[in-house]
Amino acid sequence: MPVPGTSPVKRNTLRQQIADALCDEVLAGRLPAGRQFTVKEIAQQYGVSATPVREALLDLCSQGLLDVEEHRGFKVHEFTIEDFRHMVDARTMVVEGVFRHYVEQTLNSMTPQVMASVRRRAEEAERAARSGDLDILIGYDLRFWREICGLVGNPYVLDFLQRLRVQTWVFTVPYLRRVPDLRGLLWTGHCELTAAVTRGDPHDSERLIAAYNTHFRALIERLVTGEETRSRNRTATEPEVNSP
Repeated sequence: MPVPGTSPVKRNTLRQQIADALCDEVLAGRLPAGRQFTVKEIAQQYGVSATPVREALLDLCSQGLLDVEEHRGFKVHEFTIEDFRHMVDARTMVVEGVFRHYVEQTLNSMTPQVMASVRRRAEEAERAARSGDLDILIGYDLRFWREICGLVGNPYVLDFLQRLRVQTWVFTVPYLRRVPDLRGLLWTGHCELTAAVTRGDPHDSERLIAAYNTHFRALIERLVTGEETRSRNRTATEPEVNSP
């Protein structure tokens, strides 16, 4: 079965390009949770050899996005609502600690060029959130948080938070796509947070980050609960089938 949304891949750095392309497919929900595929299938779809594909798939396994299925290939990892809660809790603790303890390093990293880039990401992410454009929001939101957390200059913290943020989007995108109109539902504090970081205000930064995580978690909890309720109602109203 072909992988949706694929396009020809250039021959340089194939491993990373394939990993990035498949990550985008998972983030967008075009490769849904539980979807199975093989190295051969992906290699044929992209027109490349099996080696870089296998390496790319193993990279995505290390990021928690895919699972290896013995003798069957790979499968898109299925996150649960409990996984989501733990992700949000973990990134809340780390990000709040980052802005509390790395204020000086953050201020030293805020060159005019860096902050101009952060502001652009913030403006685009906020604009997409206000308009409810999920596809555009995901990309700019990931870049915004990567750049703003990158100000602390700690690559281990940055990679950890980026991995968590990708995983939370992977879990939440299917639920968000079921909402006909997302306008007014998504967090729009990117520019306000950027301003707080720029003036070196850790307390306001922590407040805004806490508000973001609380908002995001409450929204997804409502959507998941609503979906589970609808599923139970559908099951309850289905006619009973008696065995002959």
